[in-house]
Amino acid sequence: MANRHIFENWQEHEYCYLTTVGRVTGKPHTIEIWFHCDESNVWLFTEPSGKADWVLNLRKQPSVKLRLGEREVDATAEVVALPQDAIERSKIAERYRNVEDGLEAWASSALVVRVTPQ
Repeated sequence: MANRHIFENWQEHEYCYLTTVGRVTGKPHTIEIWFHCDESNVWLFTEPSGKADWVLNLRKQPSVKLRLGEREVDATAEVVALPQDAIERSKIAERYRNVEDGLEAWASSALVVRVTPQ
């Protein structure tokens, strides 16, 4: 995988930064968001309706930029359907359990976006 370096020491970062292209303005739109990494993807979770601007943006233009610390890479983002008991859901809840209570319920119903670095 190209740009594997973005995953080095990812646990040290509380947030990653995703930049989408605005579906109306065409301008960059960057968000700070909780995340979880596996060997080849970054997983983002949001409210189940999928109406967040960044989600609507990536549905129109899946080419995004992903920044973790000082490293930024080009990536492709897509909404994916994961079962409620998918390992990615439990990993995100476990990762942030010390930040907020009740994340298991949120993670089990959240909309999931898979970001794959180029």
